[in-house]
Amino acid sequence: MKKFYVGAYTLCTLVGLSAQEVLWQKDIKSSTQDFLSQVTTTIDQQYLITGSSIQTGSGQMPAANSQKQNNGYDFHLVKLNQQGEQVWEKYFSGQNHDYLSASVATQEGGFLIAGTSYSGKGLDKKEDSKGGSDIWLIRLNEFGDELWQKTLGSASDEEARSVIQTTDFGFFVAGNVQNSSKGYGSKDVLIVKFDKDGKTLSESVFGGKGLDEVEKIIPTRDGGALLGIYSRSGLGGSKKTENSGEGDYWIIKLDKSGKTEWEKSLGGKADDHLRTLALTSAGYLIGGESRSEKSGNKTVGIEEGTDLWLISLNERGEEIWQKSYNFGKRDILMGASVLHSADDKSSKGILLGGYTQAEARIEAEDETFWMLYLDQEGNEQWRKHVKGESRKREERLSDIKLNRDGSIILAGTSTEELGKENWKIVKLGDSQINKLIEKHDIKIYPNPVSEYAYVEIGFEFKEADILLYDMGGRQLQSLKTENKVTKINTQNLVQGAYLVTIKTDTNKTANAKLIKK
Repeated sequence: MKKFYVGAYTLCTLVGLSAQEVLWQKDIKSSTQDFLSQVTTTIDQQYLITGSSIQTGSGQMPAANSQKQNNGYDFHLVKLNQQGEQVWEKYFSGQNHDYLSASVATQEGGFLIAGTSYSGKGLDKKEDSKGGSDIWLIRLNEFGDELWQKTLGSASDEEARSVIQTTDFGFFVAGNVQNSSKGYGSKDVLIVKFDKDGKTLSESVFGGKGLDEVEKIIPTRDGGALLGIYSRSGLGGSKKTENSGEGDYWIIKLDKSGKTEWEKSLGGKADDHLRTLALTSAGYLIGGESRSEKSGNKTVGIEEGTDLWLISLNERGEEIWQKSYNFGKRDILMGASVLHSADDKSSKGILLGGYTQAEARIEAEDETFWMLYLDQEGNEQWRKHVKGESRKREERLSDIKLNRDGSIILAGTSTEELGKENWKIVKLGDSQINKLIEKHDIKIYPNPVSEYAYVEIGFEFKEADILLYDMGGRQLQSLKTENKVTKINTQNLVQGAYLVTIKTDTNKTANAKLIKK
């Protein structure tokens, strides 16, 4: 399991900055060593916290799960609402260790979760092991109930790393496979495309003669996907581009069927480790860490130790710009979010989050959590960070997400006692970021809609009424909400145009047209 270390002040002291405030904090207690892998934001701005835990038969575990104890790690999911209150908690168990590593919120309102399983058939796992470790996928509805599951694997060892939903409502899962008979090197990248019901449509292995590990996959606007791979391979196998150094960024653009459209290697003579990808209005943002001076196709140097290295590419994979940033010593990039205009047609800026760590021995005083805001050309606008005073307990930052309203979710683990790791989720409001978000009174998506639409209210309120009218002025629906984003059911509406009206307790009103397919 990959872990990122951050000092104890990271999740708590960060909020002391004058520009930030804690909107809420949720602590999920544990009596074992739990792993938190990801926080996933749903379309209606709720949060799925995912990771791996050992069930103990006590604490917050539902009694219905007590008979499924296997003394190994299980998939562990907790859903929180917009106010940080727990909606539900679920475990999915095999008879051996199962590590949950990735999740995606589906356009239909549920989730697909993906992890690495060492279990055969039994308990919640409905398919036999394929041999070694496998990829275990489970499709859930919004209440956490299983819709279907699938085990992917071979006699080799597979591990899940990332999963996305595409524009056709199908999925790509990205993982790695070791010493595969279908592979090319010691470790290769496995990509599987399947439809919304779990039927496999295509399966591909990518790799050179050395080690290649996928770090990230993101959906592209044309229904395909972009792969971000850390590559230590030269030419050979399926790899058509040469490495410049010890390790390079390897980018592969896939079409909607999973076939390669183009690929590109980016790197200098030393080690460059890709961490994240993001969509921009012009194409793609590639981000990670670099130890390379100017060399290869790297046109920017490093200041100290390991620096951040960002590249902007257009949709054909051609470079627009590249930039380097330094916070001191070893800079670790945890996430990148692109701020788009209200009409989503242009990118306003880029928000990066991560931490800095000592190059050698880890010491609390050497670790700093930071946020960096760039304009769309990659020029630094501002940065903020907090350095810890002392380490009273160990904390690890696992994920950071920027919400549509400008708030930030930090997810990590906090250790009060050795071997007992609690999950800590903090939602922050940031006044500087809030000013960057283009506000709208009301937004409806998707629009046109087929089954369910989401109504987003852009101004402050405590309670609001959402009213749906036909174009003749007849009221068809009415519901109250305290949420910024609310799901409405349009299944019974006939094809045509409708009016959505918002009325709040502050006497504000807003209207928007909804189109039913």
